[in-house]
Amino acid sequence: MRARLALAASGLPVRVREVVLRDKPPEMLAASPKATVPVLVLTDGRVIDESLDVMHWALAQNDPEGWLRADAAETARLIRQNDGPFKRALDRYKYPERHAEPKGNARDAGLEILAGLSAHLEDNGGQLFGALPTLADFAIFPFVRQFAATDTDFWTAKAPAVLRRWLTEHNESPRFAAIMAKLPRWQAGDTELFLTPV
Repeated sequence: MRARLALAASGLPVRVREVVLRDKPPEMLAASPKATVPVLVLTDGRVIDESLDVMHWALAQNDPEGWLRADAAETARLIRQNDGPFKRALDRYKYPERHAEPKGNARDAGLEILAGLSAHLEDNGGQLFGALPTLADFAIFPFVRQFAATDTDFWTAKAPAVLRRWLTEHNESPRFAAIMAKLPRWQAGDTELFLTPV
């Protein structure tokens, strides 16, 4: 999600191959043996197969909305916290049967991290670094979206109001709707669709 958000925001012409991960095409495996999405193959043959790296690459080419304008060190810190401790708690919250840890412990650990994000939102006018979203907002909100969807009743009852508003705003944005549109599964020989800039 976050790779597509940045690519769409950059306005770069990007062709998309929608894949089914339980039936990965050989072309994807040849490009990236890691066998996870996203996989961005550049025109010079280089491959970028980490979502955050795709975001940075796209915005380095073109950043018309100033996603990179926020403090770089604090942006990196928030994203590291999201991709590390928060993602760990999220995985254990979503899939307690896979981990030897009570679901409630993971949920509470995640909520504690989200309390820090809420303070950022309160202090900065609704987004993590001001009134307008930046790289941190777009890199983090898809994970918060998963957390909220794990138990919507708990989310509604316990998540801070400013965090719920922030998530709703991102969930209901035209750009998010555009990148979430279901594309036909790509197979060798198919015409590739272009990602719609939004």
